[in-house]
Amino acid sequence: MKSFILPCLLLFYLMAFGQIESTSKDSIQKALQLKEQMAAKSLVQHLKLKNIGPSVMSGRIVDLDVNPNNPIEFYAAYASGGLWYTNNNGTSFSPVMDSSQTQNIGDIAVHWKTGTIWVGTGENNASRSSYAGIGILKSTDQGKTWQNMGLQDSHHIGRILINNDNPNEVVIGVIGHLYSKNTARGIYKTIDGGKTWQKTLFISDTAGIIDVAQAPESFNVLYAAAWEKDRKAWDFLGSGNDSSIYKSTDGGNSWKKISNDGSGFPTGHGVGRIGLAVFDENTIYALLDNQNHREKTEESEEKSNELSKEDFKAMSEADFLKLDDKKLNAFLKTNNFQEKYRAENIKQMIRSGVAKPYDITKYLENANTVLFDTPVIGAEVYKSTDGGKTWKKQNEDFIDGLLYSYGYYFGEIRVDPNDVNKIYLGGVPIIKSADAGKTYTSINGDNVHADHHALWVNPKMPGHLINGNDGGINISYDDGANWIKNNSPSVGQFYAINVDNQEPYHVYGGLQDNGVWEGPHNAEENSKWHQTGHYPWKSLMGGDGMQIQIDSRNHNTVYTGYQFGNYYRIDKNTEKRHYIQPKHELGENPYRFNWQTPILLSPHNQDILYLGGNKLHRSMNQGDDWEVISPDLTHGGKKGNVAYGTLTTLSESPFTFGVLYTGSDDGLVNVSKDGGAHWENIIKNIDLSQFAALKKVQKEASLWVSRVVASKHKKERVYLALNGYRWDDFTPYIFKSDDYGKTWATISTGIPNSPVNVIIEDPENENLLFVGTDNGLYTSFNQGFSWESLQNGMPNVAVHDLVIQPEAKHLLIGTHGRSIYKADISALQKMTPELLKKELVVFELDDIKHSKNWGNPPGSWVKANTPGLDITFYSAQPNSYEAVIKSDESIIVSETELKADKGLNVLSYDLSFTDSGKAAYEKKNKIDLKSAKDGKTYLTKGTYTVHLKGKGNQSEVSFTIE
Repeated sequence: MKSFILPCLLLFYLMAFGQIESTSKDSIQKALQLKEQMAAKSLVQHLKLKNIGPSVMSGRIVDLDVNPNNPIEFYAAYASGGLWYTNNNGTSFSPVMDSSQTQNIGDIAVHWKTGTIWVGTGENNASRSSYAGIGILKSTDQGKTWQNMGLQDSHHIGRILINNDNPNEVVIGVIGHLYSKNTARGIYKTIDGGKTWQKTLFISDTAGIIDVAQAPESFNVLYAAAWEKDRKAWDFLGSGNDSSIYKSTDGGNSWKKISNDGSGFPTGHGVGRIGLAVFDENTIYALLDNQNHREKTEESEEKSNELSKEDFKAMSEADFLKLDDKKLNAFLKTNNFQEKYRAENIKQMIRSGVAKPYDITKYLENANTVLFDTPVIGAEVYKSTDGGKTWKKQNEDFIDGLLYSYGYYFGEIRVDPNDVNKIYLGGVPIIKSADAGKTYTSINGDNVHADHHALWVNPKMPGHLINGNDGGINISYDDGANWIKNNSPSVGQFYAINVDNQEPYHVYGGLQDNGVWEGPHNAEENSKWHQTGHYPWKSLMGGDGMQIQIDSRNHNTVYTGYQFGNYYRIDKNTEKRHYIQPKHELGENPYRFNWQTPILLSPHNQDILYLGGNKLHRSMNQGDDWEVISPDLTHGGKKGNVAYGTLTTLSESPFTFGVLYTGSDDGLVNVSKDGGAHWENIIKNIDLSQFAALKKVQKEASLWVSRVVASKHKKERVYLALNGYRWDDFTPYIFKSDDYGKTWATISTGIPNSPVNVIIEDPENENLLFVGTDNGLYTSFNQGFSWESLQNGMPNVAVHDLVIQPEAKHLLIGTHGRSIYKADISALQKMTPELLKKELVVFELDDIKHSKNWGNPPGSWVKANTPGLDITFYSAQPNSYEAVIKSDESIIVSETELKADKGLNVLSYDLSFTDSGKAAYEKKNKIDLKSAKDGKTYLTKGTYTVHLKGKGNQSEVSFTIE
């Protein structure tokens, strides 16, 4: 029998949960300034990152602002993908916020007469990946430049209203921090364009403003929805006594609560998120997420013939043994009990005392069932016709299937400006009512994604709708009967990515609410597929896409799945899926699986698969059978409605089979050196009190372990990243150990404050590391002693995952908001300590295949194919250089002068002769070189040398045109 040895710390869980401090606004501002400084002087500022898509599945929209006089012109705000502009009805979009310090948005407002744009940063939906913002941004030049107008500690913005008659008068609803209490929430107002702000409504440090709406004919009459909530990593209370509706009759200068006892609108602890829609000064609709439990109804005379898990809670053994086997088997099969648990077997277990009827219920219950099985009232629509004095509930029946169990994620209600009785509700589907909310029909078309967060109703053209959801943008001109999809921006929200080794290699990714996709790394993102019908990326499965492992022997065997550990082995050839989630035994507590459950194929044997729940599971046969090889490697979970006390990251040493590392969401890191027979907690060896946010923590901080990575270069080395996002602690926590975790060195110094999601080690250069945070990408050439910003071509977006394709020497960057980027890191891999001591180094160049078609378009209306060569070099200091290209006959075919920055530089050469170079080459070889149709004369086949020299330093490298 295996013995599991863990420190007594697991038995005496003394962590001080509430004592992790959120990051101050001053620290965040300093971090943003540091990030800009790092980018300006980065050694890799000239290394470009290329976006490779995909775009078709899009990402979560949070708001739309449409020009009322020209509705083909509008802005689309993505939760973590920035702000995009179209003036051709969504046929194409341009990003207008890429120069800003964040891509995270809660709401936008545009004053169309002046072109002024306001962006409230920090998403308004309180989801597990709703990122904080940096305050209020303003642009007066259509998004070319941005200015931070304050409210930096707001984190999340609910709504922005501009007085159309006075664009300097702006009212903003601030939700506030997501995971911590703060007072920078409520209603803020400016009358000088954001130079100064006045807080005109404050309710409490846990209740912010999720929505604000104005009477169409008067900016003086405003309504605001307050929302009290408390989100933790293990629990989410999405309602509270302070959730209520307020009214202002003086443009937001003062407010009065109008959803009081006796008003007809619910009050109390069960009041959740509220959305508002105002038809006129007196007519208001409110969509409420009512978290109060439903009243029990009288049992029907004929009780349902189907069993439920509740039936077994108080069932006696005698009554259980009397159950009809067919009826019991139907229940067991429907609820995915293991095959061995069938009626005859379980009855025998009951008879022998091995199990009790309650174990059937226990087998099915976990944090997710608590969330999804709770019978709350859910969505309700209320209407007032007297300016909010009294309210009447409109829906006659429960509006089931709209919000399900996560009403906190929705809250959009709209009223047709021309029809007081026509309203629209956004939830999982989008639905409409023509009778003021009494009855509803769905308008969620076949090409419309679920989960709706924004809707614009054209006041001048009935039936014209623009909708934003988790899958991008849809437009309808017939009131939702038919929809156009408008998804050209690459704004995918990736949780995880991976690559295979086929040629060309493919990239795989799991996305928020958009499943798992696969596509070639060199696929072009364009609209050609609209003609051919073949989009280069293919969907492998739906749901919230999670981690992916690909069999290195056969890329057609893929392991992936959706949230909470629902994983499959997929055969891409046959398109068959085999469900492989490990199952607990009857009588045991159910395994706990994280939202993003970690899986790992062993580098030593691709038949061996690891999967982390709260325990570590191992399969020796591709997931067909499982064995538990650990005790609970977490602190044991906490009471709440979110799965917690789960493993979040796994790693196995490539040197030795069975040297395993695990990390959990509640702050534990464990290592086993014998395949799981024994385990040791190694995070206790880190003194976390060295960090300001953790000084008050008594023992171990319950920080989310985002990565633990066994080194590819030294068997004792391991890297560790912790993440404080779920405490609003944005400190970067990164560590390195060279002795299996017995001692640790902090290696995050120099990285600006932002939670760390991923760290990886280069497979060729042991000194080369890459780190992804909630606000960007960094690299180190000295194992983390110092860091460089690696951001050229990519905005300040959350980086969730990183992977290196070793043969191609490509770094793939999975972002949560701007899809996937790719970088050629072959030059970085050569930046060893020895190279960095040199003054000038030109890196090796690939040979080039010659083409007679260079510069010659194949047709009159087709662009010519033109070659290019990027000459990458390292300069130890800023310098001016002369670049000379010579043929193998020492003829200078091209030359130029350039200025170089300290670090990596790139000289782009179009492979053409200069006029003097062409003349010299023709004279030497007694030939006439023919110019291409684009006017350039391109180099002929042969070997050429690049000479770079300046201030006494020189370096050269050759390349061949074949």
